[in-house]
Amino acid sequence: MKKLDDSKDEIIQIREYLHAHPEVSFEEKNTAAYIKKFYKNLDCSVRDCGDGYGIIVDIDSGNPGPKLALRADFDALAVQEDNDLPFKSQNPGVMHACGHDGHTAYLMIVARSLIELKDQLAGSIRIIHQPGEEVAPGGAKSMIEDGALSGVDNVVGVHVMTSMETGTIGYHTGETQTGRSNFTIKFTGKGGHASMPQLSNDAIVAGSYFVTALQTVVSRRIDPFDTASVTIGSFDGVGSFNAIKESVVLKGDVRVMKESTRKRIREEITTIAHGVESMFKVKCEIDYDDNYPVLVNDETLTKRVVDSIKNADIPEVTKVFDCGVQQPSEDFSYFAQKLPSTFFYVGCMTDDHANHPHHSPDFLMNEKCLIIAAKAVGSFVLDYLKLENN
Repeated sequence: MKKLDDSKDEIIQIREYLHAHPEVSFEEKNTAAYIKKFYKNLDCSVRDCGDGYGIIVDIDSGNPGPKLALRADFDALAVQEDNDLPFKSQNPGVMHACGHDGHTAYLMIVARSLIELKDQLAGSIRIIHQPGEEVAPGGAKSMIEDGALSGVDNVVGVHVMTSMETGTIGYHTGETQTGRSNFTIKFTGKGGHASMPQLSNDAIVAGSYFVTALQTVVSRRIDPFDTASVTIGSFDGVGSFNAIKESVVLKGDVRVMKESTRKRIREEITTIAHGVESMFKVKCEIDYDDNYPVLVNDETLTKRVVDSIKNADIPEVTKVFDCGVQQPSEDFSYFAQKLPSTFFYVGCMTDDHANHPHHSPDFLMNEKCLIIAAKAVGSFVLDYLKLENN
């Protein structure tokens, strides 16, 4: 804890550097180089991993014991920053609007502290610096395929949350974050003059009917006690005022808390789309992508993490609580599919309690959360890898 306290300012410096130099998913070349440079002269092994810019850092204590993986993501979003900060994004149209700069900063310092203490630990630690969390298929999949979890027993991840007060730590067991699917549907009819609609097949009418019918999927096909949402986020039917549109493209988003619900929603959307195709005599093309799974936190591991944090009596932590399920999706879920894992949340609400939501141009993180994340994760690692426990 003293090592982390002594590095508190450095965590913030790293975070602010990364915030000023963001890179979008799967284009994080310079960010990856920056991370690797940090580890260059430290007593650990570093290798590239996956088909993006993923990095694996292995810290071996030299003593027998389990292998614990700690994961942080480092990609930014295609968002133009509105904040007036001394470390504001220098890359137009790109911003760390979700806190991944903070995730990376705290984990780099935790990793260095563990390297300096490794002789006093059992087993080993694997640091997973992951790219591409924001964009399907996500960076986790290819890293797992490239051996990121080889020999690993458990995985722990953290996300900062502007919706939670700084000083609080949230957790949940079981199904914790939604699974996600995306779909693109194109309806193609026959264009024509607005004064002669009988000679055309209006794709806008077909698409509009599809959007309306889609509202019945959750309200009439899903158990009211289940959790699901279906959203049309884009309806591209731009044309002129006196022309009947030949084709329209719709893009949609699906969120579920059960994998069985995911399957049912896909079936219903496909059925409705083909029904519209038949009813309006248009052609329907569907591109449906089932990507991020439901994130399921292992009950036993989550309890161990929570107990470690509470027993550490971290002065900056005011509350550790079950925060319930969280609506966003997260590709940490791929790690949790493979091994008992847990993903918990560190509050980063600004001191004035203003609303600065994730993915927004005015996203703001209370940097006090970074030392809290570091100490919370560090306290669990020390408990998990105590020599007397192994």
